[in-house]
Amino acid sequence: MNSFTYPTDWVHLDWVLVVVLGWLLIGLLGVVALRRFRFVAIVLFPVGACLSVLLMAVALGAAFVGPQVAVLPLGLPQLPFHLRLDSLSAFFLLLIGGVSAGVSAFAAGYFRQGEGTPPGLICLEYHLFLASIAMLVMADDAYLFMVMWETMAFASFFLVMVNHRIPEIRQAGYIYMLVAHIGALGILLCFGLLQANTGDYTFANMRQQHLTPFWGSVAFVLAVFGFGAKAGLLPLHAWLPEAHPAAPSPFSALMSGVMLKIALYGILRVSFDLLQTRIWWWGVLLMAVGLATALFGVVFSTVQVEMKRLLAYSSIENIGLMCAGMGLALLFSAYDMHALSALALTAALYHMLSHAFFKSLLFCSTGAVMHATGERSLGKLGGLIRYMPWVAWPTLVGVLACAGLPPFGGFVAEWLLLQSFLFTTGLPSALLDMLVPVMAALIALIAALSGYTMVKYFGVVFLGQPREEKLSTAHDAGPWERLGMLWLVAGCVLLGLLPNQTIALIDPVTRLLVQGGLAHTAADNGWLLVPVSIERASYAPAIFLLGVLATFGLAFLLVRRLYHGRMRRVPPWDCGHPWQTARMQDTAEGLGQPIRRIFDSFFRITRQLPTAFDAKPRYQVTLEDPIWYALYLPVARWVQRISEIVGLLQQGRIAVYLMYSFATLIVLLLLVKR
Repeated sequence: MNSFTYPTDWVHLDWVLVVVLGWLLIGLLGVVALRRFRFVAIVLFPVGACLSVLLMAVALGAAFVGPQVAVLPLGLPQLPFHLRLDSLSAFFLLLIGGVSAGVSAFAAGYFRQGEGTPPGLICLEYHLFLASIAMLVMADDAYLFMVMWETMAFASFFLVMVNHRIPEIRQAGYIYMLVAHIGALGILLCFGLLQANTGDYTFANMRQQHLTPFWGSVAFVLAVFGFGAKAGLLPLHAWLPEAHPAAPSPFSALMSGVMLKIALYGILRVSFDLLQTRIWWWGVLLMAVGLATALFGVVFSTVQVEMKRLLAYSSIENIGLMCAGMGLALLFSAYDMHALSALALTAALYHMLSHAFFKSLLFCSTGAVMHATGERSLGKLGGLIRYMPWVAWPTLVGVLACAGLPPFGGFVAEWLLLQSFLFTTGLPSALLDMLVPVMAALIALIAALSGYTMVKYFGVVFLGQPREEKLSTAHDAGPWERLGMLWLVAGCVLLGLLPNQTIALIDPVTRLLVQGGLAHTAADNGWLLVPVSIERASYAPAIFLLGVLATFGLAFLLVRRLYHGRMRRVPPWDCGHPWQTARMQDTAEGLGQPIRRIFDSFFRITRQLPTAFDAKPRYQVTLEDPIWYALYLPVARWVQRISEIVGLLQQGRIAVYLMYSFATLIVLLLLVKR
């Protein structure tokens, strides 16, 4: 077990390890050049981006070959590191490489001197995070998996704590680490059940075990709990809207775009690969948790007034939709409906890839706005499209993709998800046949609210008039920031225009996990995307794009032909108010008020009413998470009380401790039978 295994076909896995070692070397160079800001920003981060592109290319090649395995002479004497690069690992390596390439390029122009942690240490934490998640998706035993999982958790914790001098950031880091370790306990217990008391914690051994339905269900629930804590599923979502605003924007982009997907990778690996038993109610449970999470996240995102918190709740919504798709795939798989299971799983994986690009793009653009204006509150922004056009138009692409509008990747993912929920008439249970289409209606509601949120986000930040005088001095993004955002924009556009090619990339994953795929249907219909049959539904992104371009082109020609020289510019209709100021514009609070009234029961609302004696009357509404007060604070109080009781045992006197030992010995002598 300690020998170094090097198979003859170990080509792609070899190059992945080269990328991982390259990232670690970059991190060590960052420590050497601890405070050399320009070297870290202009040299190390771009080199890391190049390694990400290499990882992406290697993953593309590995997606279409068989599994590659290896055993490294690392770890403990009897617990070496087992590696396996299969199509599922390759898909997530592609996601990691594609997103981190753009984020690393953006980070090269984002950092400023004198911001919290020394730049070299940030470089180490950043690239250690990337190296750990790349190794995690290739881990083929529980030991290596947990080592990389904890490395990822600690690296991301220190990235959240970059500006650790701020008390709110320290609190956010503490909450994140607490939830992360609670989830890790669930994952450890899950692996303990999967090895079925054999003592062999390799994934190959776990695949050979056939647990009873009861113990299989316990392992599945533990996996959803453990990985769901990292993914932000209800009710373990509390860390996410705190940690994302606390971290610098490039790290927020990686956490939302990549790290949350790694948690979903864990659920996929356990549910579809390691567990050989699949029960229908597992899928229903995952769908219910996913849709509840999605609805909760989108409702809270509509009423947020701080940019990064809005995007954080939006990530909760999207993670919920992905889990709903995975749950539907699990439900179909339990009834051996492989084609429909492949459709649902393809929709979930497509959504993961699309969300990774557009949410990372939105976090990067938010970071550019924060650096240029010094503001993160929506209520103090506005009109930035005049001063930051290079940030505005990539943000518009990300907003349209997040809203699920064609011809971007977000639309394809949500359209496939809706199609998979509508093709459910063949389920053996009449109740499920009725329930699943109702869930499709809920997905449509969530998608509509997501579009509403994105209109609010882009409109308040970039349109209208500046709400603060200092916004007129805002500067546009620098060259490295533009390059990073352009890379992410390209991902959003290509995922929308090339759905069949993307499905062909996903097809090996679905064939590995659910023994079905959509690649043959896509190949038979050319540029037309057909989920099941052309009689049921189809979508042609290229034709749609050509239609849009033709419509705009025709309108342009008609205006130039018929109205050229006759156009005049006048102020917009002012509703009878001759003096138009920024105060007359809709605010973030005003745009969110209708949703707040409709979903009033979702929030814990505190109102500050004006007083007659106040020189400046104020009316303020504070919206808080009710789950925090209903679950987290009571648990915290009970833990505090138990800790105080246990603390009474620690008197600090040796005589008291000897008395404890003597009393324990007497009790054992009385209870233990001879």
